[in-house]
Amino acid sequence: MSTDLRDLYQEIILDHSRKPHNSGHLDEATCEAQGNNPLCGDRISVYVKLDGDRIQDAMFEARGCAISVASASMMTDMIKGMTVDDAKAAHARFLELITDDDPPQLADDDQLAALIGVRDFPTRIKCATLPWQTFSAALDGGADEVTTE
Repeated sequence: MSTDLRDLYQEIILDHSRKPHNSGHLDEATCEAQGNNPLCGDRISVYVKLDGDRIQDAMFEARGCAISVASASMMTDMIKGMTVDDAKAAHARFLELITDDDPPQLADDDQLAALIGVRDFPTRIKCATLPWQTFSAALDGGADEVTTE
């Protein structure tokens, strides 16, 4: 990865962290879940409003590092308008991107590509995946808090 591209990705993460999209409580959420990364202190609540099997809206509240907030911001941007099945597939794709030894190829303009550098810092992978795991738990009923430990 070129230095210019790495710098661009870092700027995208910082921008999403400083000015997160879809941040706040969603009063009319049809499902929600809470997540916790006790190792670094990230805490997140994910709220989803479904219209049938389509995600009409998604928001989050987070207190955590730049990576977890940016990941939540990018995730909520991405999943709005998706069907539940497509959103679950996006979650699986993201986990593959972050954790597999041979991740899928991404276009440079794919917003998830900004988080690919997290692969180089194994302890930060949990920060990036916590919002996605919490989102998945919300879709599945969200009874228990999601934890990375």
